[in-house]
This record gives sequence, C-alpha cells and structure tokens, in this order.
Amino acid sequence: MWTGDYRFVVSNLVMKDFKVRYRNMSLGVAWSLLNPLVMMGVLTFIFTRIFPNESIKNFPVFVLCGLVPFNFFSQAWVTATTSLLENANLVKRVAVPRQIFPISAVLSNCVHLSAQIGLLLVLVIVFGRGVNAYWLWLPVIWGLEVIFVCGLGLIFSAMDVYIRDMRYVVESCNLVLFWLVPIFYPFSMIPARYQNIYQFNPVAALVLASRNILLEGKAPPDSMLYKLLISSFAMLTLGSVLFGWMKRRFYDHL
Repeated sequence: MWTGDYRFVVSNLVMKDFKVRYRNMSLGVAWSLLNPLVMMGVLTFIFTRIFPNESIKNFPVFVLCGLVPFNFFSQAWVTATTSLLENANLVKRVAVPRQIFPISAVLSNCVHLSAQIGLLLVLVIVFGRGVNAYWLWLPVIWGLEVIFVCGLGLIFSAMDVYIRDMRYVVESCNLVLFWLVPIFYPFSMIPARYQNIYQFNPVAALVLASRNILLEGKAPPDSMLYKLLISSFAMLTLGSVLFGWMKRRFYDHL
C-alpha cells in the first residue's frame, strides 16, 4: 500500500504532466475537446455524406462514443510507455516505487478523459437520448479501462528502458487499432466468427458498452462485462509481474 508521501508524488507527477502538455498554449485544456470534435465532424461528414450508412442513428454521438475511449487509450499508452525515460533523473535519485511513473502518466490522461466524457454526455442529452439509470455503469466500465491501460503501461514502460524505440511500436499499434475498434462502424458489421474476439479487446468492449448505455438505454451484456473484467485485471497482473522482473536493471540502462 502506498503511503501518503507516495500519493503526494503521484499527484505532483499528474499535475506536472498536465501543465507541461498545455504550457504556452493559448487554448490550453480546450484542445482536449477540440481534437475529438474535429475528428467527429470529419467522420460524420464522410459517413453521412460520402459513404452514408442509414442504419446508424445519431452518427455524431455514435462516433464520439468510439473516439473518446480510443483517444484515452492511445494517448495514455504512449505517455505511460515513455514515462520512465522522461523522468530518468527522478527514477535514479528518488526512492519511490518505479511503478508510480507509468501509473501517474495514465492518471494524468484521466484528467483529459474527464473533460471528453463530459462533452460526450452533453451531446447525448442534446441529441435527445436523455439520462437513464444505466449511466451508473459508466464509472465501472471506465474504471476497468484505466486498470487495463495501467497494466499495459507497466509492461511497455519497462521495455522502453531497454528498447528505446518502443514509443514508435506503440504508435504503430494504435494506428492499426483505430481500424480494429468499431469507432465509425457498427458491431453488427463484424463477421460472427470475430465478434467474441472483439469483445476481449477492452477498447472495443468499452465502445460497445458505452453505446449500449448512452444510445440504447440498456445495460451492457453480462458476457461483455466479464470479458472486460477478466482482460483488465489479467493485464494489470501481468504488467505488475513483468515490471517487477525488469526493473532490477533499470539503473544501468537509464
């Protein structure tokens, strides 16, 4: 269990990342909202005017339900991966658990995530979907997503100490993942033989669960929640074990 001193370090790392990201920017944190809005606008134009799909209702909200989880996942994964190298002086000089750095990077992205979730909920109401009791599931599914990214960040941040181009590997994976997550297409388009595999992908599961709750007004299927739960805690466990094994020689490589 982390002590109060460690929690103080985490909070300061989170705030440092937040301030550095928007330092000297005139719009500041507004960029957290502008980026998904611009992407939402582009995808909405393409898939309602150029390649229209009449089966998808409220397309702007539909696509934002995919963009918000994907943006958080991709950004948190990259920043967690580079967190140890970017804080190399602290890692070598300050006696704190090394796991603090990738986890703090993920939590820093939760600040931006909160703003984007707020934007998503406002648009859901604007488009007439309204509030329902199943919104209570949102903290659960988002919490599981954060847990999954923390585990993934532990693995790749440790690997980045030894293999310095892991950032580019992660960015390439995110590029592929953009097409493998049903961001701008419905789950029904996925062939039946791949649907179970999709639901084990926590990003895809989160997108589908968000649409169940916000657009369809129903709880996510139990099978999807179980898969999200299993994959999230399995990744955190694996990340903790691998990070603990690899951290022994961090000092020699930083």
